[in-house]
Amino acid sequence: MALFDATRTTYGTASAVNRFFSWIGDISASVIAWNDARVTRNALASLTDRELDDIGLIRSDIDGVADQSFIR
Repeated sequence: MALFDATRTTYGTASAVNRFFSWIGDISASVIAWNDARVTRNALASLTDRELDDIGLIRSDIDGVADQSFIR
């Protein structure tokens, strides 16, 4: 009885395609994280010093807070 293995691909094309789409996914996730950090930075920068104090921040904390959300 012969056994035919249909799960393997020729020359690894499926793994190359998977790597490509994984790379595209990584890039899009980075762009989304960057945009979230940008939006956060702009929203916090638009607050007054009094409003920032109400949430426990000072103006110099804005970049650090936005960068933390970008790293995650």
